[in-house]
Amino acid sequence: MAVDEAILEQVETGQSLPTLRLYAWQPPCLSLGYAQPAADVDREALAARGWDLVRRPTGGRAILHTDELTYSVIAPPDEPRLRGSILESYQRLARALLSALRYLRVPAQSEEKRGLSNNGAGGPVCFEVPSSWEITVDGKKMIGSAQVRRRGGVLQHGTLPLHGDLARITRVLQFSDPEQRDQAAAHLLERAVTLEAALGRRVSWQETANALVGGFESALNVDFIAGALSPQEEARALELLAKKYDNPAWTNRV
Repeated sequence: MAVDEAILEQVETGQSLPTLRLYAWQPPCLSLGYAQPAADVDREALAARGWDLVRRPTGGRAILHTDELTYSVIAPPDEPRLRGSILESYQRLARALLSALRYLRVPAQSEEKRGLSNNGAGGPVCFEVPSSWEITVDGKKMIGSAQVRRRGGVLQHGTLPLHGDLARITRVLQFSDPEQRDQAAAHLLERAVTLEAALGRRVSWQETANALVGGFESALNVDFIAGALSPQEEARALELLAKKYDNPAWTNRV
């Protein structure tokens, strides 16, 4: 999260190009949405599994980051591919995500869902209900995304589960009793799907990353230049890690 924000700051000042970043998490990490109560987390269960905890700068509900590919798109607000309303930019990026999944032969779709939002009321798990222009397969959510806008930049990031038990997240969240936890797990498995389950085969992180790059280039008419973090991005990410994302004051702010 610190790296995403560091890139966003550099993009805001014109020192970095618009960026597509692809990454994974080690160790597994539970991320909370910007305004999600920290009380949703079962801290003892999280610690027992050796999983990390972070709060995102974007909205939405809890996500367990493991066995997945995470993407982020960072650009100035006048970038044509992100210009307009949040829903308009969501729709353009959804086309890019769908293009990527077509490389993998996933029968995915995306559509506007009026009256739904992953920032609204409901359970603590992000993947329970698809929001507008999120990616689904046979009605089950495959890619969850969230966006934050600042005066000088836009950040959208999202997660694509590659394989594994999506219901694991319910084991580190608070529920009133075991029966409610089991119901939440069953409900999640009915509403979300991994890439492996959709295709009937396991897909590596690298194969998925290659598809994302190809899909974004094709759908958005852009050519990417592969590269590492700039010294300025790396230094700022370390500052943000110490002052914000690894600071309990940020994690427990709600």
